[in-house]
Amino acid sequence: MNDGVVITVLLADDNLIVREGVRALLSREPDIEVIAVAADRDELLAEAERTTPQVVVTDIRMPPDFRREGIDAAQTVRKRQPGTGVVILSQYDDPEYAVSLLAEGSAGYGYLLKQHVADGDQLAEAVRTVATGGTSLDPVIVDALLKPVQDDSLSDADQELLAMVASGMPIKAIAVTRKVPAEAAASDVERLFQILATDAAAGKAQGLQCLRMLHRAIVDREEQGETLSRMLPSGLADKLRSGGMSTSGESELVDVTVLMSDIRGYTTIAESTPPSELARQLNEHRAAMSTAILTAGGTVMQFVGDAVMAVFGAPLPQPDHPVRALTAAFAMHAAQDSVNGVWRDVGSPEFPIGIGLSTGQAAAALLGSREHLEYTLVGDTVNLAQRLQQWSEGGQTTLSEPTWQALDDKPAAEELPVAEVKGRATPVRAWRVGRAAGSADETGTMVEGAR
Repeated sequence: MNDGVVITVLLADDNLIVREGVRALLSREPDIEVIAVAADRDELLAEAERTTPQVVVTDIRMPPDFRREGIDAAQTVRKRQPGTGVVILSQYDDPEYAVSLLAEGSAGYGYLLKQHVADGDQLAEAVRTVATGGTSLDPVIVDALLKPVQDDSLSDADQELLAMVASGMPIKAIAVTRKVPAEAAASDVERLFQILATDAAAGKAQGLQCLRMLHRAIVDREEQGETLSRMLPSGLADKLRSGGMSTSGESELVDVTVLMSDIRGYTTIAESTPPSELARQLNEHRAAMSTAILTAGGTVMQFVGDAVMAVFGAPLPQPDHPVRALTAAFAMHAAQDSVNGVWRDVGSPEFPIGIGLSTGQAAAALLGSREHLEYTLVGDTVNLAQRLQQWSEGGQTTLSEPTWQALDDKPAAEELPVAEVKGRATPVRAWRVGRAAGSADETGTMVEGAR
């Protein structure tokens, strides 16, 4: 899974039983090694300086003050050692902690609830994810960010109204949604606050908690919305909030272009590069690739090892998704060339990338379990993109026939011989292009595509 690279972990928790329990869980994984432990903030910082771990796994509250020492120390470690991944283990499902952890970006951060750590391999997967710059967030926290206010003492109708107020919906919009006059909606909102105020004045815990959470939702809505959008594929957070996508595993058929990229020679690079240096380079590589994809209007689906998967045309439809995908591929090659130039100057290994593009239908859904939920695309279109990227050398992009035919302005390209790919009965026609439209390819003769 990690190309033979063992992920080194620094584990911090003031509770000895919890600390040793987590150490035991991680020790079962052949690609993860706990190299040091700490019981408080100062020990965490000292051990991180001494051992330079690839990942820090830490509790939130530790000595000396039992507030948020774990988050603060983790962020300090990240500033001193930018390649270090961080997994926060917490007993608190309050989204405020996740927001503060991810305030400066989500790459290389994870936030898991302690009660779920022993469920399946959630902890190990989180360590692997953050070690290579990904983000791992407990689904309970995602749900709390989507629905930050709840009071079980309210009726279902008032609960819905409370959620509308918390989401920032104005009175007129509430009136339209509830199919009542604006005056009636305003009166309902006023009545709702009177109920909460009465409960709070009477010292009822639910009323007090609900008012506190409502206040935070209103004040921090923009910040929380930004955080959720960073943690989910672009466009998906808005679609979830609007009710345009189910979290029950229900799928929808979408017309998309899938982009797959992969670093050529990564196994050899990993064998000769220190893990912390490799993680730093992967973070920089992924940041550059994400920027290129997002600029072209794509959705970054996932990072798997040294591979990047993106989709154009989902979760929101885009009629020109093949053009956007090819634009992103050219931008990714250009961005990686720039990053490689910087690395070359400091003696770091370069990352040549090959890209595959495949256009067609796919099934999109939020799939998984209580421990892990992710936006997923499945189907032949996805599988073919993976195979086509294997036909691309560094700096090249290979296009499926549907992708090529969908382009009005075709770039100079090399038409490849029809060939079979693993796991697919029908032979594949494909075209291969270089770093930019019309540029000469280093490994093949380019021909001008028909318009």
